[in-house]
Amino acid sequence: MKRSWIIRFKSVGMKLFLIVFCSIVLLSTVLGLTSYYTAKGIIMDEVAAASGQSIVQAADKLDFLLAEYEALSRQFAVDPVLKADSETANNKQVGTVSKAAAEDRIRRKLDSVRDSDKRMAGIRLLSKSLIDVDSYKSTGTGAVRSDEGVAARVKQIEDAKGNPVWFPVREKGFFDVYSEPSLTMGRLLRNMQHPEAEYYMLIEVKGSAITSLLDNLQIGAGGEIRIVTPEGGIVYATDSKLLGQEAFIKVPDMSKGRDKPDAAGVPQLNHSFTAADEQGQSQLVVYQPLGIGGWTMMGYAPVSDFTSSANKLLYITLSVVLAAGVVAVLIGYLLLRLVGKPLGKLVGLMEEGEKGNLQVRTNFKSQDEIGRLGHSFNRMMEQISRLADQSRLSADGVLSTSAQLVKVSGTISLHAREVAAATSEIAGGAASLAAEAERGHRNVEVMGEKMQEVTDLNATMDSSTGKIVAISGQGSETMRQLVEQSESVLNLMNLIQENSAKLRESTHLIRSILSPMIAVNKQTNILALNASIEAVRAGEAGRGFLVIADEIRQLANQSNQSIQSVSQITEEIGQNIENTVTVVNEAAPLFGKQIASVRESSAIFDQVRSEMEQFLGHITNSTAAVNELIAFQRQLGDAMGNVSAVVQQSNASTQEVASMSTEQSVVSEELVALSGKLEGLAEELKKSLVSFQGSSAGSLSYAGPEAQKL
Repeated sequence: MKRSWIIRFKSVGMKLFLIVFCSIVLLSTVLGLTSYYTAKGIIMDEVAAASGQSIVQAADKLDFLLAEYEALSRQFAVDPVLKADSETANNKQVGTVSKAAAEDRIRRKLDSVRDSDKRMAGIRLLSKSLIDVDSYKSTGTGAVRSDEGVAARVKQIEDAKGNPVWFPVREKGFFDVYSEPSLTMGRLLRNMQHPEAEYYMLIEVKGSAITSLLDNLQIGAGGEIRIVTPEGGIVYATDSKLLGQEAFIKVPDMSKGRDKPDAAGVPQLNHSFTAADEQGQSQLVVYQPLGIGGWTMMGYAPVSDFTSSANKLLYITLSVVLAAGVVAVLIGYLLLRLVGKPLGKLVGLMEEGEKGNLQVRTNFKSQDEIGRLGHSFNRMMEQISRLADQSRLSADGVLSTSAQLVKVSGTISLHAREVAAATSEIAGGAASLAAEAERGHRNVEVMGEKMQEVTDLNATMDSSTGKIVAISGQGSETMRQLVEQSESVLNLMNLIQENSAKLRESTHLIRSILSPMIAVNKQTNILALNASIEAVRAGEAGRGFLVIADEIRQLANQSNQSIQSVSQITEEIGQNIENTVTVVNEAAPLFGKQIASVRESSAIFDQVRSEMEQFLGHITNSTAAVNELIAFQRQLGDAMGNVSAVVQQSNASTQEVASMSTEQSVVSEELVALSGKLEGLAEELKKSLVSFQGSSAGSLSYAGPEAQKL
């Protein structure tokens, strides 16, 4: 029973049923899931685009609001009246009345700005000392605190050098004194001429103002709007407890957000993505960078809020898959009836034929491929019956022929043994001749290799000799140039000796010129001394001459020092000239000897070059003789190669004949054995044909049960 189920499972009908069933179900499933995910993607893209436009508009509004406060701070920074009042208030020389009037104008200006904008929690001018008394604030604004956090934020304003600095929304304001969150902008009001009149301007905006601005922005049913810093810190959130904390969902690097280009070909930023929140729920996130403070506005909502309508497609897909499964079962059952059942019946009839019953026949009446297969089966069985009868007659002829074949095979085997023995003797002699020819051919090749080595050595020596000749020529030319250069150096040495003599005469001339100058200098000192004595005698009337005499004496002393320095330098120059003349006189004979040695070396190089040229001629002649020997050796090698080839060919032919003779002998013996086997097979064939029912050997007519049913 189990084997029957296995056979049915492996049948063609069952395979067709499984193929059709799986194809229909798989196609329906793939088509439904593809439609579901495509629709889901389209919905997400459309929602992301719409939400992105909304958040862009909200970001523009917030940028516009924050830009208004930056413009207001710039007006305060360039307001000449405010600047003059702040200078007056910090000027200690100004009277109390003027100072009080200036402070009152500052406070009234702050109150007017505060009253004109209900979104503003307060505005103040904070003193650099962070003292509340020295600062100015609008009415209703809390007092100043100076803890470490406030000092750190004030330092950021100081480091900005007059540029606006935005601080995230804090739950209790900049100084932690308010009862509601506020967003603060700080700016240093600089005063280059009066640094003591510089203030930190703080504009504090109510957090509710941002909330009211973003009320109309809604992302999904349960979405949230946040403003975050580039580092991920939360600047603004509906829940004030989240202020200052790190956002779980991070905005990607804007420099990597380039996506599809627009119609003009300009790359646009992809301002949406999906990410998981703290609970692991998938969120659709849209964001837009703000132009103020480097912050980013981010909105997100659960993906399930947008894809709930697409889930209906999933249910429709499941229904279609179930319906397709039912249709596939019906089609498979129809294929089993039309194809599987007839093929099963045909298999049963063929198994009966396999057992020896040649009377089985089909009864298919259809005209399709199954019917044609049944008719072909009937014709095949009829031809097999006729073939069995003919085989029986042929077996009798094979029995008589095999006896004659055994006798002839024995005679052929005897002759084949004799031919194989003779051929083996011929092959042995040819092998010896081939070995001798091969040995002679190898000797000729070795001789050719040695001759080639001699040729290569001659070529190497020829090349080396040519290089030596070239180098000798270069050496001769170099030595000739060295002789010319040495002679030039000798001429320069002579010229140096002449110039040294002239310099020696010039130093003597300088010494003769310096002697009168030294005498004049001494006379000048004496005259200056006499003038000083006379000026002292003259008293007040000679005081001017005394000053002149002192100046003349100082000039005389300076001239004396200069003349002594020139004299000392002249002596050193003369000594150096004498040393130079001595060295040149000693070097001149050495240069003469060097020139003589160089000339001898040049003559030796010329002689070496002549000898190498003769040696090069001898090598050329030797190379020509070796080339002739190589040509003769190649001819001898070709002759030995031809002889060796002929001998090897003869040896191969002889061995082939011997092998064929041996194979013929073996084949003859096998032929005798096969003849005996053929005789036995003929007997067995005759016996086996008796087992076929429906042939002429038996009169039993039988039609199997399957044929009767058909």
